[in-house]
Amino acid sequence: MAVLGVVVETTDRAALQQLARQELPRLYALARRLAGDEAEDLVQEALVRACRAFDGLADHQAGPRWLRVILANVWRDRLRARGRRPSELLVDEEERFSLYDTLVEEDPLPYSDTLHVDFLGAFSEEDVHLVLQRLPDHERAPLVLRYVEGFDATEVAAMLALPVGTVHSQLHRGRQRFERELWRYAEESGLLAATSDHEGRAAGDAGAGGRPDGAPAPAGLGRGSS
Repeated sequence: MAVLGVVVETTDRAALQQLARQELPRLYALARRLAGDEAEDLVQEALVRACRAFDGLADHQAGPRWLRVILANVWRDRLRARGRRPSELLVDEEERFSLYDTLVEEDPLPYSDTLHVDFLGAFSEEDVHLVLQRLPDHERAPLVLRYVEGFDATEVAAMLALPVGTVHSQLHRGRQRFERELWRYAEESGLLAATSDHEGRAAGDAGAGGRPDGAPAPAGLGRGSS
């Protein structure tokens, strides 16, 4: 991306250049989760702000975290400029949803002995990204900042300029909605049928001596996307 070139050309601070180059992939991944197709513009604005504020960074070891905070602030300010705030969007109260209970009741993978793990393992990193984009901004952002980026709820509240209690509430609703959207996406995309067919063939192969018991399950949501 040309964005790094902007920073390099407008500052002679080698430390900032190195930091930006090192953190660019992670910044872009965070921006894509927060803003989708606007990710590149978000990163560019964040790096411009970082260039202007670099003198105020006392501890360069804290640079990666500092850049991610700046990017989250840029995203928040863009919402405000459009007349939206993470706490002001209306929330439609849907009935309580439990992914675990739904999996047990629907049993979409009848050959699986580890139903929950195998269901989550069917999702690719891109699948998870698409599911995240289904969530409203006010629920997606706290989930990403808390569970993907590792900020605690107090830090998330500061970045989004919200009370801590509001962030906790958004995290609770966001987790529930994320699980519900995982299930809907799996149904709509045919992921459940494809995974069930694969499990059935694998079970047949194992019975014929083709696949040993205890073969590793596919990776789940712990790919840095959930």
